[in-house]
Amino acid sequence: QVQLVESGGGLVQAGGSLRLSCAASGSIFRINAMDWYRQAPGKQRELVAGITNGDNTNYADSAKGRFTISRDNASNKVYLQMNSLKPEDTGVYYCNIIYRGMSFWGAGTLVTVSS
Repeated sequence: QVQLVESGGGLVQAGGSLRLSCAASGSIFRINAMDWYRQAPGKQRELVAGITNGDNTNYADSAKGRFTISRDNASNKVYLQMNSLKPEDTGVYYCNIIYRGMSFWGAGTLVTVSS
């Protein structure tokens, strides 16, 4: 059984920074893609950033230049460094992995950016 636990959310003023972390636990060997999604109030969940096992990254247009995704394969963790935060970045951020053909989600961590 794979479990994902996110942390690092909170309340921050516009222009500030936060670093989100996600730890995957369980019987895991070599996770391929690790992704961060965001669900803003009243909106659908959307992909913010993703990183493959080979450290190839991709970002939503809204995240490019401000967010950086990284991972630590030894500890099965993925991070999202978020800089220059905007009120529209507010939402619940979820970690997602695809492992052995199954999709796993964490419970999410809330990020609130005040103007």
